Amino acid sequence: MNPNVSLKSNLFTEAFTRNPYPAYSQLREEEPVSYVRLPDGQYAWFITRYDDALEALKNQSFIKDFTKLGDHADNRSSIFSENMLFADMPDHRRLRGLVSKAFTPNMIEGLRDRIQEITDELLEETAGQNQINLIDEFAFPLPIIVICEMLGIPAEDRDKFRIWSNSMIEGSNSKYAENLEQHMRDFTQYLKQRIAVVRESPGDDLISKLVIAEEQGDQLSEKELYGVVALLIIAGHETTVNFIGNSIMALLENPDQLKMLKNKPELIKTAIEETLRYNDPVEFSTSRWAREDMEFKGEFIKKGDLVIIALNSANHDPCQFKDPEVLDITREKSKHLAFGKGIHACLGAPLARLEGEIAINSFFRRYPNAKMIVDKNDLEWRTGMVVRGVRELPLLLHS
Repeated sequence: MNPNVSLKSNLFTEAFTRNPYPAYSQLREEEPVSYVRLPDGQYAWFITRYDDALEALKNQSFIKDFTKLGDHADNRSSIFSENMLFADMPDHRRLRGLVSKAFTPNMIEGLRDRIQEITDELLEETAGQNQINLIDEFAFPLPIIVICEMLGIPAEDRDKFRIWSNSMIEGSNSKYAENLEQHMRDFTQYLKQRIAVVRESPGDDLISKLVIAEEQGDQLSEKELYGVVALLIIAGHETTVNFIGNSIMALLENPDQLKMLKNKPELIKTAIEETLRYNDPVEFSTSRWAREDMEFKGEFIKKGDLVIIALNSANHDPCQFKDPEVLDITREKSKHLAFGKGIHACLGAPLARLEGEIAINSFFRRYPNAKMIVDKNDLEWRTGMVVRGVRELPLLLHS
């Protein structure tokens, strides 16, 4: 392998974060499976082509539980690691089975009226304003209210989760790194107290169901319970915040597509699939490690090597998507990887899709003339190795 030092040195820079797609194009062409240095100093294999990404996501030789690596194992652990996202078979099947009952298509569809009600209430709160920050006033509160109501989290505690989840998602950012350990302790203590309350007096909420749930006679352990709840709270709203923000921004930047959606709101389902592909709110897959020495796409990967799939790069691979840099809300049967594939495909994808569908259609129905106030290049993008989204999205509601 002959590393492209010049190209790799430009990865994970501020310019890359604003617009990673030219770099992805070059990597797919020149070095589709490359060995790169991550922002935290670790090295990882970086997979950028669609077919390779799909294969890697499904390949169970790339494991999620690093404790199985023996001497190669990374000793770090956290409350966020004891869940199905970081488990391999058969543990993954057991953990996912315990949670999946709350995310059946029928149960998610049953939330439609409540999600619409929350959406309408949030938009009503913006009435009379001519300028808003879409993230703070709409994209963030909608999914956090939904997941907190599902979990039975009191309304007064919701804002805490923004601080805690930002810290965990963006731990590599110096702004959050110094407080990360304290935030993890605060989060853990909160969950301990909340679960203790639920054990004494269970209700109909999801935490209560997880506490008493049994799947083939097997209950969640205490650590697994914390891990699953942490995953649902953090992943359950973080990705949707960015999904809503990125989608509305993409449509505002492509007025022809937005006009088409306004005229034909029934296109919303294909529109959200296209905006997910076009600017995926999840930039990279979560970590995987090689279970053993292996060859993958002509590269020798050693046991214990870290593997990262660049989901946004795969979603812009011209070998899979015609004119991938073009937003086309009529694009059908999109096989994008925004929610992953294989056994670790996102459990909450149906909920995110429903929230996105309601949020986007409702927003543009209420504010058909909304416009971005600042140039996209002047927006501050979130850091970290998971989510892709802007910190703020200032919009003019009435032109």
